[in-house]
Order: sequence, then C-alpha cells, then structure tokens
Amino acid sequence: MSFLQSLNISGSGLTAQRFRMDVISENIANQDTTRTENGGPYRRKMVVLSSSPSNFKNMMIKNISDYKAAGVEVSEIIEDETEFKPVYNPQHPDADENGYVNMPNVDTLKETVDMMEAYRAYQANITSLNTTKQMVLKTLEIGR
Repeated sequence: MSFLQSLNISGSGLTAQRFRMDVISENIANQDTTRTENGGPYRRKMVVLSSSPSNFKNMMIKNISDYKAAGVEVSEIIEDETEFKPVYNPQHPDADENGYVNMPNVDTLKETVDMMEAYRAYQANITSLNTTKQMVLKTLEIGR
C-alpha cells in the first residue's frame, strides 16, 4: 500500500466523520422542533458508515500485496424509529386534545456522546495523516 493510499483512507475518514458531526448538529438543533414539512415532530437521524468498495474478504482472497485499501464512506442516513416523547403542555399549538405534545426523539446526552466519538475518530484520522506525512519527510531525508 502506497503512502498516497494511506492519505486517501484518512481523508475519507475525515470526510465521513465531519458529515456525521453535521448530522449530529442537525439533531441537536432540532431537538425542540414539533412540526416538520412531513408533519409531526422531527425524527433523529443517524449516519451509517461502511467500508468503500473493497473489503476484508477480498483482501483475504487476493494476494495481500495486490490489495488496494479503500477507506470509509457514508452509505445511508436513517431515521431513528423510537417513540416520540409526550410532554404535557396544553398551551402549545401542536398539543393534542389531552394537552400532550409529541417532542422529537432526540436525546441530548446520546448526541453528545456520539459527537465525542466522531470527534475522537476525526482526531485519529488527523494523527494518521500526520504520521504518514512524517514518514514521507523522513524518507525524503534518506535521499540527501
């Protein structure tokens, strides 16, 4: 695997984690949204990451020296199907006949933990990029 492939892998990880942080930010921003374009409260969104076209099985079948590492990509965004949280607020415009409002299924604590996880993965990819850069610089110094 060449160092350029290493950079591509880390770059794909950075892109995927940044996108994941954007979706988490959207969830937090809409934690009080009781009415969307589709009607009803906002549904929490989750990002599904997957390996890019090449996978571990292909690596084991092929000669390991011919393996082309792939990286990660966002395969889909799914909506969390958990129940909405009913909150008693009879003055709210979206309250039902019993005075309850269905609030989004966004849990701030869960989103914070997900954001911390995405941040740590982002940091790991930056560390990988910097390590690859240092290896390339040291390799260039050999030629002097």
